[in-house]
Amino acid sequence: MDRMHVTEMLSGIQLPGHLHTPESLQYAKEFQFREGDVLIISYPKSGTTWIQEILTLIYSQGDPAIATSVPNWMRAPWLEHTYFKTTVKDEEGPRFITSHLSSDILAPALQNSKAKVIYVVRNSKDVAVSFYYFHKMAKFMPNFESFSEFLEHFLQGKVYYGSWFDHVKGWYSQKANLDMFIISYEDLYKVGHISGL
Repeated sequence: MDRMHVTEMLSGIQLPGHLHTPESLQYAKEFQFREGDVLIISYPKSGTTWIQEILTLIYSQGDPAIATSVPNWMRAPWLEHTYFKTTVKDEEGPRFITSHLSSDILAPALQNSKAKVIYVVRNSKDVAVSFYYFHKMAKFMPNFESFSEFLEHFLQGKVYYGSWFDHVKGWYSQKANLDMFIISYEDLYKVGHISGL
């Protein structure tokens, strides 16, 4: 079945059916996190891939072999995507898991686990610009006639993955409840710029 133009809904948030199904979203909601899991959470276009690559290099002690031979969606699979159930590792050791889901969906399960959360946040202006161009490139995303039209939808939270403002506010409100590290795209950029990365 062609799901390129299907929209799924979860807790009032629109998600692209190309990547999500009712079954994959239900599995994500019910997923049991365990000690050692590292969950990378972000709103789209906030530096997610960057953190996936950094964690891969940290846990491989700087050896680039894994980062260059295994796709990031296998190293740190997306919790809510259709392929997650068959990709997530079940062995001992840290499991890297990635998600764009909101705190109201994931925080209850995370509060009852010993999983670690890395939340990546980026300036909303830069997210909006990057997300707009992603919409123009990705065939499974809605097409907007102009940046002005996209921005109006973005500011109202009427885009896939919902409101940037609600996403950031929701995850920030979980700081005291979770083993959570928050880092900004801008800080990653500063560190990379200073170190010559």
